[in-house]
Amino acid sequence: MSDYGLTRDRVETYFDRTATQTWERLTSHEKVSRIRETVRKGRDRMRALMLSRLPEDLRGARVLDAGCGTGAMAAELAQRGAQVVGVDISPQLIDIARRRLHPALADSVDFRAGDMSDPSLGRFDFVMAMDSLIYYRDADIGRVVGNLATRTAQSIVFTVAPRTPFLMAFWTLGKVFPRSDRSPTMVPHDAARLARHCPGTLARVGRITSGFYISECLEHRS
Repeated sequence: MSDYGLTRDRVETYFDRTATQTWERLTSHEKVSRIRETVRKGRDRMRALMLSRLPEDLRGARVLDAGCGTGAMAAELAQRGAQVVGVDISPQLIDIARRRLHPALADSVDFRAGDMSDPSLGRFDFVMAMDSLIYYRDADIGRVVGNLATRTAQSIVFTVAPRTPFLMAFWTLGKVFPRSDRSPTMVPHDAARLARHCPGTLARVGRITSGFYISECLEHRS
């Protein structure tokens, strides 16, 4: 199995079996610890930053929410008028997303469990991938983005873990002291180096730092 496939399977195991309840609570309005609250706020800010790259009026557009998790991004895209396919490797998270979706948006969102790069998902005007590629190496990200680019008319907006001293130290320690019960390890990336693996144009959009949440938004155009 490829590095991509092995990582994808670890991500599925983590989100579908180990941490489903944690992520369900983190992405809800329930009270969480101060550390997790900073992560929640960071994710909210990142979602808003990513959405700012798309038109306010998305009527007539088909959008892929790649790694949709519990469905917050998909719901906001549908509220703008888009027809949304929300896909996630975790069937458990897809079940939560379906339960949370407002009935008024049911005809605008199609939630599916599976691989975000599956060609059977079809063609799109835009692709959004928030924190769903942060566990993969640059070559694997390049292949996924390249795959999606052949089926995306306008842009792919996605996030990576930036190559900061803090995240590099965290990543290095994770390799030295592996633990079978931890989440998959984020792989820090330098945007300029990552661009060499992505056909087309890759531009920095912005970085969000909120406590333990650090993520960088990039935009790809063919």
